[in-house]
Amino acid sequence: MPTLASTHLTNRYRVQPNHANNYDTAHGGIVMKWLDEIGAMSAMRFAGHPCVTARMDGLNFRRPIPVGDTALTEAYVYDSGRTSVRVRVRAERENPTTGETEVTTEGHFVFVALDDGEPTGVPELTAETDAERELRDAALADAETDGNSS
Repeated sequence: MPTLASTHLTNRYRVQPNHANNYDTAHGGIVMKWLDEIGAMSAMRFAGHPCVTARMDGLNFRRPIPVGDTALTEAYVYDSGRTSVRVRVRAERENPTTGETEVTTEGHFVFVALDDGEPTGVPELTAETDAERELRDAALADAETDGNSS
């Protein structure tokens, strides 16, 4: 069975002018795209099948990511259903010269695993370590606070 740790992925993007809105910060749609992509990769690693986005829950934009900063993205699977996979996503801004970071965006995505274009079963998630259980519990509590528990 897949573990939470095996689905924990990170990526980084340098925010360029072509990613920006009128305020010289990353356009929200670009950040959503980056989070959707890393979330899907996490879901596919878990499910062992291609996965498609079914829903975005509680995507909260807390602060902007300025052009020139680095966007750090993170995702991990924290729960699963019969064919669905719940993924916590998060973005941070990082100052490339100081390494200073702060959370900018957080949310929860639901993906559905597909086999030949039809929903297919997914395995049960295991959280083997205290760190994995803490991540799972934090995501579940956050989803419940946002009113997005399934």
